[in-house]
Amino acid sequence: MGAAVSQSHFTLPLLGLCWSVGHWLFCIIQATRQITMVALLRAAIRPLARRGYATAVTGYGKEVDGFVGAVGNTPLIRLNRLSQETGCNVLAKAEFMSPGGSIKDRAALYLVKDAEEKGLIRPGGTVVEGTAGNTGIGLAHVCRSKGYQCVIYMPDTQSQEKIDLLRMLGADVRPVPAVAFDNPQNYNHQAARYAKSLDNAVWTNQFDNTANRNAHILTTGPEIWEQTGGGKLDAFICSTGTGGTLAGVTRYLTEKSDGRVEGWLADPPGSVLYNLVENGKAERVGNGSITEGIGQGRVTSNLQPDLELLTGALHVPDSASINMVYRLLDEEGLYVGASSALNVWAAAELAKRKGKGSTIVTVLCDGAYRYQARLFSRVWLESKGLISHIPENLQKYIVLP
Repeated sequence: MGAAVSQSHFTLPLLGLCWSVGHWLFCIIQATRQITMVALLRAAIRPLARRGYATAVTGYGKEVDGFVGAVGNTPLIRLNRLSQETGCNVLAKAEFMSPGGSIKDRAALYLVKDAEEKGLIRPGGTVVEGTAGNTGIGLAHVCRSKGYQCVIYMPDTQSQEKIDLLRMLGADVRPVPAVAFDNPQNYNHQAARYAKSLDNAVWTNQFDNTANRNAHILTTGPEIWEQTGGGKLDAFICSTGTGGTLAGVTRYLTEKSDGRVEGWLADPPGSVLYNLVENGKAERVGNGSITEGIGQGRVTSNLQPDLELLTGALHVPDSASINMVYRLLDEEGLYVGASSALNVWAAAELAKRKGKGSTIVTVLCDGAYRYQARLFSRVWLESKGLISHIPENLQKYIVLP
């Protein structure tokens, strides 16, 4: 009897303890299941949440090799207001998003690569160029990344922002009087002579070195083709200085489309190219432009092979360019220079000619920060007689004296 009592005395507490432990384990298992389900749910939702922000752009999503690896693969932007106004797709390649800030990064990279491949420059050498600004800035970046010295000859008419930036990038900048190309003191000829006087130096000759044009045949043209869903565009239009962008892109798109895609020139005042394309005569229209680095008094070696491919040309007055600078800022939030604005005005005008439903592509060459001391200065705008071409509701952006 005593043994039975003793067994019962110990068994009951033990059963209670087992129940408590079992209940505790059950709770842990249930909690673990709930945590696991929440984690799985979050894992399933997370990609969906991210997917709304993802943008698929060729070349993005992986590391690139320094500055030179980041050149190219810029977005193609639909200009919404102009597209709505024209009933067309007006698209612009955002070259201001290139690492050096302009489309000339492409030319600069390929000019240096060409010199390297031909053995014209060795490590530690000097790159010399005559440039109105952006090619020089691109070259300064490329030279810094590759360990070369950089010397830039440029007309003394260029913006102070460009000159300051070149010097900050370590370039030796030499502003010289702006004279015609046939003058021995033209900045290009001075650059060529200086490079020849140095050991281990190359004059990259952006105007007549077709490595410039090749950069756009190999990169810009194919990118536009892919970004328009396999060449679903009707025409490409842009201005030209060296001729590299217009010639290279036109050549690629024309050949790739078997002649379906047209190439058009947008030309500022003071250039002979509009008349050459439209009338076969190299005669200037106007006396000069507020734009920098575009317009020409001759046909460069970059442009020559593809001049016959151009369907036509549009002359763009400065009044239209400055108006579009302010419109793009106000309507699209795009802060671009006058050359970019000229391209956009021409693209919209061409879209109207081509008719509703057409797709026109151009390039936004660079941002306005390289020209802001002029383009947003009331005194400068008044001196050029351009204030009246900026609508009153947009004059709020004229913030500089």
